[in-house]
Amino acid sequence: MNDPVLEAVAAAAGAAVERAEPVAGGDINRALRARLADGRTLFVKFYDAAPAGMYRAEAEGLRWLAEARAVRLPEVAAVADEAPPRFLALEWVERGARGPGHDERLGRGLAELHRAGAPAFGLARDNFIGNLPQRNAPLPSWPEFYGERRLAPLLRKALDEGLLPASEGARAERLLGRLADLCGPPEPPARLHGDRWGGNAIADSDGEPVLIDPAVYGGHREVDLAMMRLFGGFSERTFAAYDEAFPLAEGHADRVALYQLYPLLVHVLLFGGGYAASVGRAMAAYV
Repeated sequence: MNDPVLEAVAAAAGAAVERAEPVAGGDINRALRARLADGRTLFVKFYDAAPAGMYRAEAEGLRWLAEARAVRLPEVAAVADEAPPRFLALEWVERGARGPGHDERLGRGLAELHRAGAPAFGLARDNFIGNLPQRNAPLPSWPEFYGERRLAPLLRKALDEGLLPASEGARAERLLGRLADLCGPPEPPARLHGDRWGGNAIADSDGEPVLIDPAVYGGHREVDLAMMRLFGGFSERTFAAYDEAFPLAEGHADRVALYQLYPLLVHVLLFGGGYAASVGRAMAAYV
């Protein structure tokens, strides 16, 4: 073995890598299926430009979500990201077809995860969504946090880089000024996955739901649910099971577009201005 990543994985995991093959790793990462000499099989994600701290933050996020014992998450086997080669090695989850009742179990599991709660709106450390820094310094209320830590920084960056039309600047300011009225009834902070698009929920070989690739923090639970509706991939049975287990506050349907703004802005910054029109439409629903 003469691959720096595999050598680093072997050193961190405490067992030689006997075999490795490329697998799909998402929009940013490269990934490998690595078979170790001690019999373990790992999913290893890495990429050359990974910023320091990114993989460790993801590992900590997986462990934090797993503490709720609500839904399966891959166990962290090893992580290294202080210096290249940076990587995250997780248990290999063999994928399968969704089994009977999968969607309902996913909905109930997500409800239980959210109900596990968080100490504050935010998190003790910053992390990432994709490869974008995600600032998590806690704030006293959800409208403050959503405005100051989520929407405002990304709106400013998108406007400064010309990814949103300059004419949207005034609308953005009006929206930020109205968040206290728009964010819905106060709720305690939920334990959020934070990046709940369809590709980050898979089924294992038993047909049971598994969550991957989180961008965690304490926030309003409707954020996860709104993102699930943004790109599809989840049945209405999932949402119905969630609402039965943990009923949503009145008016939640009216806030979906508001809470889709953050992932839409992330996509503007990661993938270009093609999502700018969707951001404009979402803001126009409120101001």
